[in-house]
Formats: sequence, C-alpha cells, structure tokens
Amino acid sequence: MKKVVLAYSGGLDTSYCLKYLKNEKGYEVHTVLVDTGGFDAEELSAIEKRAYELGSAQHANLTIVDKYYDKAIKYLIFGNVLKNNTYPLSVSAERVFQAIEAIKYAKKVGASAIAHGSTGAGNDQIRFDLIFQTIAPEIEIITPIRDLKLSRQEEVDYLSKNGVHYSWEKAQYSINKGLWGTSVGGKETLTSGQPLPSEAYPSQLKKEGEEKVTLHFEQGELVGINGKTDKPSNNIVALEKLANAYAIGRDIHVGDTIIGIKGRVGFEAAAPLIIIKAHHLLEKHTLGKWQQYWKEQLGNWYGMLFHEGQFLDPVMRNIETFLQDTQKTVNGTVTVSLKPYHFSLDGIESKNDLMNTGFGQYGEMNNAWTSDDAKGFIKILGNAQNIFSSVNQLDHD
Repeated sequence: MKKVVLAYSGGLDTSYCLKYLKNEKGYEVHTVLVDTGGFDAEELSAIEKRAYELGSAQHANLTIVDKYYDKAIKYLIFGNVLKNNTYPLSVSAERVFQAIEAIKYAKKVGASAIAHGSTGAGNDQIRFDLIFQTIAPEIEIITPIRDLKLSRQEEVDYLSKNGVHYSWEKAQYSINKGLWGTSVGGKETLTSGQPLPSEAYPSQLKKEGEEKVTLHFEQGELVGINGKTDKPSNNIVALEKLANAYAIGRDIHVGDTIIGIKGRVGFEAAAPLIIIKAHHLLEKHTLGKWQQYWKEQLGNWYGMLFHEGQFLDPVMRNIETFLQDTQKTVNGTVTVSLKPYHFSLDGIESKNDLMNTGFGQYGEMNNAWTSDDAKGFIKILGNAQNIFSSVNQLDHD
C-alpha cells in the first residue's frame, strides 16, 4: 500500500484530508504534528487521539521549540525583523519549520507522498510546497482542499457521511498560537476599516499600574529576566506570561501576500515585540553607525524572504552569518516598563555602551577634540557640496 504523510493539526481541513486520502485514494496515512510552541500536553494528546480515530496508521507529535529558536527566532531577533515595521512573523516563520520537519519525517518513514490541508488562496500552500519540493523533490505533494476547491460545508458533509461526527462549528475568531506570537483572524480582518474587538484577543487585561522588568542580553540573545538566567526559549515564554497580564502586544498587520493580494490579520505578540524593541535599543548603544545601517537593510531582506517561504535559499545562511557576527558586543541589561496595553523602554546598562562620557557629551561638552579640530572637520566635510554649489552658481532659493 502506498504511504503518505499528512502534515496534521487536528482541524477540519487536515481531518478531511486524512479521511479522503485513506478512503478515496487508498493511501496508508501517517500523520505528523510539528509543535513550535503552540500546544500543551493535553492538546497534543487530544490531537493524537483524533488522528487515530480518523484512521491514521501512525501518528507522531514532534516538538521542536529549541530547534525553532536556534535556527529561526534567534536570527529574527538579531535582525530586529518586523514585517512592514509591524509583524514579527509569528505564523510565517513557524510554517516554514513545520514544513521542514514534516518532509524530513516523510523521508524517514519512506512515504511516496506528502499532503497538507492548505487552500489555494493563502500563503501557507507556498511555504509548504517550496520546502517540500526542495528537500524531497522525489516525493509527490498532494493537496486535496486546494485541488478540489472545497467549501467548509462540503468538508463537514463528507466527514459526516463517513461516520465522523465531531463538532465542527466554526469559531468566531481563528487563533494560531506559537512561541513567537499568536495570530487572530475574524470578520473584521476581512475589511480594511474595522478593528478587532478587545475580546477577540486571547489575553485579557488582568493587571493595572506599572511593572519594571529587566532583560539581560548576551551577544544578542535573551539569557535572563529579572536576574534569573535560563535558555532563551524559556525566557520568551516567561516574558510572554508577564506581559500578557497587561494585554500587551496587540496589533493588526496589513501586507502583501505571496500570491499578490493584500491581506490583513490581527496578532498578539507581547514577548516578541518587547524583545525586538529592547534588543534594538541595546544595539543603538553598542553598535556602530554602519553596522546598524547594514543590519537594517539585511534584516529586512531576511524577514521578507523568510515570510515568503524562501528560507532554504543559500543567501539566508549568508545573512545569518552577518547577523551573528554583529552581535559580539550586544551585551547588557534593558529595563522595560509594562503597563496596560503597552510598554516603554527605560534605558540600558552595558559594558559595551558607546555613549561614553569620556569622549564627549552630546550637545554639552567635547573632551576628545579641540575647537579648531571641530572647525577643520566641518570645513572638509562641506567641501563636496561647496564645490558643486560654486561651480554651478546655485542661488539656493
């Protein structure tokens, strides 16, 4: 019997795919869920149980949180990556890594095909297919929902006809949670003008007032919170818990999808936004002007290519090498104030702080040069524009 691996989430689309591939196509279906920080033990157990009830020959839950951090999130932090200066790639990054692990699993079990439940109208189909065809071009890609152009009701009817009677009521808001943030979709995000209501977000306001949090970075990585050290992935979770009580990190991202249409999605990403902004502030103190300039250019490119599923392009490894090298002096502590619905950055302390009063105080006093040094510098700095203005007799009206 032919063997297919299905990238499985337990939702309606992948449940339909499982039953369809088994019943209509005669496949031995193996299901795999790749956890990038969005599931607890109880949820993973329930999804595994459902997979077997639907006819999975073998189910695997692969938890890759630390690998996901080491190979993806770390560089998103190093690059201060916010898509359109807003979105921390909460879903797009995890989809790429779910695809990588799913196709590796398909090769491991000797599958001749791999399937996913994406439609033909979104970004995920591209991320999955690009990864699959690069890592294992010999494995066939099967996409029932996309190919059959099924409506939600048609999927429900098919499952009911085949003895599957789970409750498939569509939630008012679709929630996708991962280590690097949670996406929130609803009727409002299908418009251009309506905000998501407060109750649509997973975390509600539980604390008032203000709370100080200290974040400690070593070579660009978050290694401690409030004096307690831990591995970065655990620190992300801990910070998210602290900030969620203040309902921090809500926003709506508007962007260009890979297929060329505009898209709008809500998200909640307290820890990612705080970490990126705190890290960026620390870099302003510890990196040179041109380091910051080129980091901004390459970080933006890195985020764009990642978002569009091009993670396996070799230029991504080149950019990662550059980003990693820039982090040698990004060491120190950033103090953050958490407040209802927002946060502020108070300041930094770092042995690598280039804002050193021994050289001068901005707008106050020069300690490392004379008045004549400054006059000579300014004169030479202006040479090019002075020559151009004189030769072309510009009047500068």
